[in-house]
Amino acid sequence: MADMTDHHPAHRVAGIGPTIFATVTAEAVRTQAANLGQGFPDDDGPAEMLRIAADQITGGNNQYGPGPGEPALREAVARDRRDRWGQQVTADNVLITVGATEAIAASVLGLVDEGRQVVTLEPTYDAYTACIGLAGASVRPVRLQLEPDSTGVRRWSLDREAFATSVAEDATAAVLLNTPHNPTGTVLSRADLEFIADCVRGTGTVVISDEVYERLVFSESGGEHVPFATLPGMADQTVTISSASKNFNVTGWKTGWAIAAPDLLGPVTAAKQFLTYVGVTPLQPAVAWALDNADDWSDTWRETLRQRKHTLVGALEDAGMEVLGSDGTYYVITDIAPLGLTGVDGQPLSGEEFCRRLPGAVGVAGIPVTAFVTADAAADPTDPVHTLVRWTFCKNDTTLATAAGRLKDGVRERLSGRGCPGANRVH
Repeated sequence: MADMTDHHPAHRVAGIGPTIFATVTAEAVRTQAANLGQGFPDDDGPAEMLRIAADQITGGNNQYGPGPGEPALREAVARDRRDRWGQQVTADNVLITVGATEAIAASVLGLVDEGRQVVTLEPTYDAYTACIGLAGASVRPVRLQLEPDSTGVRRWSLDREAFATSVAEDATAAVLLNTPHNPTGTVLSRADLEFIADCVRGTGTVVISDEVYERLVFSESGGEHVPFATLPGMADQTVTISSASKNFNVTGWKTGWAIAAPDLLGPVTAAKQFLTYVGVTPLQPAVAWALDNADDWSDTWRETLRQRKHTLVGALEDAGMEVLGSDGTYYVITDIAPLGLTGVDGQPLSGEEFCRRLPGAVGVAGIPVTAFVTADAAADPTDPVHTLVRWTFCKNDTTLATAAGRLKDGVRERLSGRGCPGANRVH
């Protein structure tokens, strides 16, 4: 008989270890660093929303709710999409999920057959890659182009030729679209989205559109979020995904939704019901209230984030890094190459090594962009993402001020060994 302690993981999870987010957060906690790595806000959402949730729990609304979600929330989601974005849907088009991540997983599991491929924009949020792999499908990444704009600031944009080629491949079953885009902060233009629509219109390709940062656009040039399903002919080919986590600062509530026509929503629901069965019942009335009543809070929060972004960008530039252009989400990306640092191998310091050393040496945490690309690209020192780092500005003013002070206090010196590691950490 085989040794009962000789367990092996299933192939679908073999090689999957702790995410870089967990690793960096643990190191930030250990070193008491200001954590600008993981994208969760320090500020709670609307007070009335929180009160309603507490009343629902203490009032006994703690058992299974309807499988598709509480009617009040499904109606509020549909109303918000109609009023805010002009997306013509009803509550029957809405499925409440345990966060946007479950909505993504259920969409891929329900709509993509094993052996097919899903086109993503790279850098690609790591949950997409994991969900696609669990479905037995493969990721077909299309790298966003990084080029200077008219002012000389480098920005990301859609590589239209590479995208069209990838979508046209016979193996392609779906496009997993994300705008506003994590990790780059890119907000795809209407022209780019119309190009994507032209590539998929009338084909069997489904578009899974992750729009969780829909309310967080800060474009100085007047750009705005365009829901993909509102483009001509796309309503019947699109699963739209969003959540309360990023809309209302409740990442721990894990309350999201998928919106689609019945023939798409049916398979998504079939997969979802055997993942978590139902959403979190007492939180749904609170989120419904927020969708109907918290626009003022949402506008104020967006302006707060705009100011916090300005604070962080200034600190990163003062530290000697190049800040890439971004127009939305919680994030900015920097290139650390201008710091001129070298790694243990004597080669230019990679973003990953930078992020592993930064908490202990400087007292700040970030995430390497190599966490969002293929393994081959991450291992290639000539790849443009090799020296890129993602930072979040959704933290409170105290955390950002602490991080800004530490970043300005000699990142180059501390990571090159000329400073005193840990001297500015909080004890």
